[in-house]
Amino acid sequence: MLRTHTCGELRISHVGQTVTLCGWVSKVRDKGGMLWVDLRDRYGITQLMAEEGKTAPEVLEQLRKLGREFVLSASGAVVERYAKNDKMATGDIEIRLEAVSLLNPAKLPPFLIDDETDGGDDLRMQYRYLDLRRNPVRAKLELRHRMAQAVRRYLDAQGFLEVETPVLIKSTPEGARDFVVPSRLHAGEFYALPQSPQTFKQLLMVGGFDRYFQIVKCFRDEDLRADRQPEFTQIDCEMAFVEREDILSTFEGMVRSLFTEVKGLDIGEIIRISYDDAMRLYGNDKPDIRFGMQLAHLKGYGNELTSGANFVVFDSAAAVIGVPVKGAAEYTRKQLDELTEWVKRPQIGMKGMVWVRVEADGSFKSSVDKFYGPEVLAAWAKQAALKAGDLLLIVAGDAALTLKAASELRLELGNRMGLRKADEYKALWVLDFPLLEWDADANRWLAMHHPFTAPRPEDLHKLATDPGSIKANAYDMVLNGNEIGGGSIRIHDRATQAKMFEVLGFTPAEAEEKFGFLLNAFEFGAPPHGGIAFGFDRLCALFGGSESIRDFIAFPKNNAGRDVMIDAPGPIDAIQWKELHLQPKP
Repeated sequence: MLRTHTCGELRISHVGQTVTLCGWVSKVRDKGGMLWVDLRDRYGITQLMAEEGKTAPEVLEQLRKLGREFVLSASGAVVERYAKNDKMATGDIEIRLEAVSLLNPAKLPPFLIDDETDGGDDLRMQYRYLDLRRNPVRAKLELRHRMAQAVRRYLDAQGFLEVETPVLIKSTPEGARDFVVPSRLHAGEFYALPQSPQTFKQLLMVGGFDRYFQIVKCFRDEDLRADRQPEFTQIDCEMAFVEREDILSTFEGMVRSLFTEVKGLDIGEIIRISYDDAMRLYGNDKPDIRFGMQLAHLKGYGNELTSGANFVVFDSAAAVIGVPVKGAAEYTRKQLDELTEWVKRPQIGMKGMVWVRVEADGSFKSSVDKFYGPEVLAAWAKQAALKAGDLLLIVAGDAALTLKAASELRLELGNRMGLRKADEYKALWVLDFPLLEWDADANRWLAMHHPFTAPRPEDLHKLATDPGSIKANAYDMVLNGNEIGGGSIRIHDRATQAKMFEVLGFTPAEAEEKFGFLLNAFEFGAPPHGGIAFGFDRLCALFGGSESIRDFIAFPKNNAGRDVMIDAPGPIDAIQWKELHLQPKP
């Protein structure tokens, strides 16, 4: 080893030892008679010191030629610092230099390599290898490492085997678009990169590997956003001879273990609600339950509390939904007007907003007083569980659009009121999703999760007669309003799987062509099985208190799906076009 210690290791107990450190020059401070160098590696920073008359002239000469990010080996005695720095782990000591060796010079970096950098996102992505030297970036990747190791320890203790599945597979027609890879040896044929190892993990269950997991790279050719990358990582798991409760308890245990081991926190109760209740109470299937504000349906979901007043906005609406805001009756007209403009944005799509205030004396004041009297407003307040000092914000319109708008308004209020704290965690299971959803454009049913999800046992008989009413034996885990994991009990017999393909519009020949290997496997003693996959990048981001998964990936793509550091994707040469049996662009 070129070094005896790291730059974050030395303490007052090391005083008197002669050591050698290696790292990058972070700062040089030359005061004439004294010279200091901050040397940095991934473990920390140690101050090096040289003094006129006590340090060899050739060492001083070398130090004065150093620039930022030069790679250096430095040897000397550990001494106690005269002016200690309690902000550094090594702040009680410094190295009195005896020898230095320049291992490599460096160009001046294009941005400051420090916790607070002057580099923008695009520049830091272009020089990601320099950005990785910064403490905040390194800390995020260290968190990712700790979480991966904690996952492996937990699942290993539960008897799971880590098995690698293929990366070059067959393209499938369901789900997001595949990334495809042309075959040189098989002209005109293509591999696909896996969107998940779904069928392979089911085949592992057929093969008798009754507890499988893999921290695996997956690929989806779809539009990007802050929590989505073209390549991402899953904690992929499957279990045989289990029912839903076995999977929920096992992976609830994994999440609890992660919080305990990585963050030192007790996640508390992980509640369970149905998909239908999640949509009714929160307006979406991944509710943030760190705060209340459960939606109040004044019209819709079996309620009709707005008719008879000739208020055209509500009378013509399919849904009228209120968001109760505790203690917000003092909102000013300016604040209410600002929220009204917020819901009218194209992204939300409402034409306006109605408000009802419960005064301190229990009386009501609203923006629709000339249409609705105190008795009706009292009924609305009861529906929304309002008390004195509370506020109800109401949106109306098309059922699906209004439900989404109410959900977004609830989350926006949670943000504005500081109720969505990054260091507070609430998890829940969402159960009993619809098995299928109707695609009007394609005029056929689509699998809401994927075509291998089993119906709830009590709904299985509806597959041929009433598929739209079937609930899936599926489950999602939600953390702070983010889906972090999802899975299901799988179909494990050929007849049911073939029927599912038929409902989804596959002909028998198409089903055989795409999934014949799985259908055939089910005829050789497939056990009952089910599983789950967690979005590992997203889980790391949530543990790190970040909105973006890019911060927790060593070499991420940008919002356009490009790697600006290596300039990928890029063209291939004429020989490769020919070998792959492709036609180059004209």
